[in-house]
Amino acid sequence: MTKSELRDKIKTLAKQVLIPQSVDLDKGNDVSLNALKFPVLGKFPELKKVIVDLLTQQYEIFLTDIQWVAPRPTTFRIVLANGENFILIYTERSWIAKVEGKKYYLLNLSEEEAAAESIARILSYGLKEETQSPDELSGEEPTEINPEEIPAPEENNPQPEIDTTA
Repeated sequence: MTKSELRDKIKTLAKQVLIPQSVDLDKGNDVSLNALKFPVLGKFPELKKVIVDLLTQQYEIFLTDIQWVAPRPTTFRIVLANGENFILIYTERSWIAKVEGKKYYLLNLSEEEAAAESIARILSYGLKEETQSPDELSGEEPTEINPEEIPAPEENNPQPEIDTTA
């Protein structure tokens, strides 16, 4: 094997490893943009199934990020498009959804439905607004307080001391 053959072989292997395989639409391959948007789903395929159960197949519209929070128990923070989030925890028996401080065991269908409703309620909150003072909301400039206008603190009258030596 010559140097050029070895070089060509290394280049082709590097392209196979480093560059994602191209999608050929003529062969009927599905286009999966989710793997690029949420890389955690590639490592944890069961997580995608749980998210689809809670949010439908169009979950990517409602999510901005999926964060792997803890390794044991395997815990994920699901960040919604409005900035709110909820937690999914993997256990040996089932997944647990922690939404607004309440735990839902997703093994039970009734609790899975309750978790989905709770997530829908969070999504209905809308986008988080920046906190503004009432002056900023009304469009007025904040007024400055003149130190002369602040009343002086009243002097405390000390209580007379009581002689307890008698």
